[in-house]
Amino acid sequence: MGKTVLTALLLSHLRQSRLRAFAIKPFCSGGRSDAELLHELQDNDLSLNEINPFYFPEPVAPLVAARKHRRQIRMNDVLRHIDAAISRLLTIENRKSKIENPALLIEGAGGLLAPLGENFNLLDLILALSRIRRQAFSIQTIIVAPNRLGTINHTLLTAHRLRVAKIRRFKVVLTDASRPDASSKSNAAVLGELLAPNPVECIPFLGRQASRLGNIGKNSKRLAEVLARIALPAGP
Repeated sequence: MGKTVLTALLLSHLRQSRLRAFAIKPFCSGGRSDAELLHELQDNDLSLNEINPFYFPEPVAPLVAARKHRRQIRMNDVLRHIDAAISRLLTIENRKSKIENPALLIEGAGGLLAPLGENFNLLDLILALSRIRRQAFSIQTIIVAPNRLGTINHTLLTAHRLRVAKIRRFKVVLTDASRPDASSKSNAAVLGELLAPNPVECIPFLGRQASRLGNIGKNSKRLAEVLARIALPAGP
């Protein structure tokens, strides 16, 4: 279980809470099942291509995959697609009741520094969105990491790079594995201490069928309390 299941859980939680929410995954490499799950959860509010405009069958970094197809993806290409999703989110109407506090969930691909296109990575995209959308949205960054041996080092490296880029407020979500190792019980506490005041949350192992549509809805209700904390804006 990883980023996509967490994105799906958050999307389901927000919609069950009567909040207006969309979720997109601009880049998919090696398969499109992640974007297809998000598409199923959004009642056709967005098409699959709007959710995932950049898809490549090769399981490599998006930049590498794009070059294999002789394509060049620029930062402005991605921002244009995100802008379109934001516009749809802000203008969609709900005939039954007024829905407030819109949220757009944007799932990344790979790690923070994985190359997405020509001369930009996920960190560059986060910084660009922060500059463009600061007035309209409260933007927060969530680090999602598996709760296992090695996650302390990887998470601290990611957090350090965010802080160097002056993104000081972020959240960490650890996802449990089916077979916890010796570090699993202490990782959250250690990261919580080292990354304070940034919060660290945990999502339990939800089974091998966690990404099935019916299970997303059930688990988002079961985990409503922790999902509400994760979704809460992290502050300035």
